[in-house]
Amino acid sequence: MEKSVENGTVCGRVTQAQGAALANRESAPSSSLSRYTVLLFAIACGLAVSNIYYAQPLLDALTHEFGMSRSSIGVVITVTQICYATGLLLLVPLGDLLNRRHLIASQLLLSVGALISVGMAPDSSVLLIGMGAIGLLAVVTQTLVAYAASLASPADRGSVVGMVTSGVVIGILLARTVAGVLTDLGGWRLVYLVSAGLTLMMAIALFRALPRHDLKRAAVSYPQLLRSVGTLFLQEPVLRIRAVLALLIFTAFSILWTSLVLPLSTPPLSLSHTTIGAFGLAGVAGALGAARAGWLADRGLGQRTTGIALALLLVSWLPISFAVQSLFSLTVGVILLDLAVQAVHVTNQSMILAVRPEARSRLTACYMIFYSIGSATGSIASTMAYEHFGWGGVSLLGAAVSGIALVYWALTRPRQSRN
Repeated sequence: MEKSVENGTVCGRVTQAQGAALANRESAPSSSLSRYTVLLFAIACGLAVSNIYYAQPLLDALTHEFGMSRSSIGVVITVTQICYATGLLLLVPLGDLLNRRHLIASQLLLSVGALISVGMAPDSSVLLIGMGAIGLLAVVTQTLVAYAASLASPADRGSVVGMVTSGVVIGILLARTVAGVLTDLGGWRLVYLVSAGLTLMMAIALFRALPRHDLKRAAVSYPQLLRSVGTLFLQEPVLRIRAVLALLIFTAFSILWTSLVLPLSTPPLSLSHTTIGAFGLAGVAGALGAARAGWLADRGLGQRTTGIALALLLVSWLPISFAVQSLFSLTVGVILLDLAVQAVHVTNQSMILAVRPEARSRLTACYMIFYSIGSATGSIASTMAYEHFGWGGVSLLGAAVSGIALVYWALTRPRQSRN
């Protein structure tokens, strides 16, 4: 893995001297990142990212509310993820240019308005626009992850990224539980209005807690900053390989969680939103179990962790395929799948964030664009598969994508070992 800034430029425009100076500033004293701060980062990430996943267990409710068909309702998730990918490209790189304290607080405040618009949407058009805005602004999560990595010491960076990313995954999974409970209590609109209030409180808390004096930035224009994202992708083999793995594992992740509500909410099971959302708790158990993946990556075991996790991801689809026949089997499969996805995701981020210390926001943006493409692809593919082939078709699709991820990792492992 290349860990030094290449001679020339950081992003094609920044001089070598600027890059070195910025790299030194990025290695800020680790004492600035206390355990409390790491916990706050994790909670904030979980809350922010959950906003784009509340809709998954509510697809059947949205179908009835806005008269959309089951085969097309996946577009709600797809629009959110496409806008999330857009935000990754246009907003996350700003973390390498602007004061991140102000950037984070501003995005959270704008998210409050987007959440309120969805909670009060009179028709499907307003719903989709609001969901798009939520996706665009939810990338504040990745700004927080990159910021935490910059504040952590090199020896602990993987562990810190693991803890913060655990907050992200737990937020994704608990979003289903929270959405289910609130929908049963007061309807699906209550979910977004409650989230708006919580997001407002988090914006205030972070503005008070984050360092007032952010790291100085190099004199790079915004267009140059955006172009450098593509430059980094072309220059760094580890980033390219790990980005493709992100696309594949989150395609599999989204295949499960987007369509799971459909067989569980219809006969013969006909489970309530609260019960369906509770399966997110099983996923949290898996995510917590994978929190040490960053610790393993810090000790040079990232490749081994990735291989084992991808094998578990493939195996998880066997018990998942029996979801309608056995909820226990489904629970086992959910735990395995989320354990595997979280372990690979944390390992991926630990490896890529060690490549260019001065460009962590841009590295994160590039990596997470592939994550978002995978999530969007999985969402629309799984609802279509369910419409035409039922839950068995969804399970086969997820297993196929997981198998491709395992084969891809095995084929590219020698290239990663040389870098």
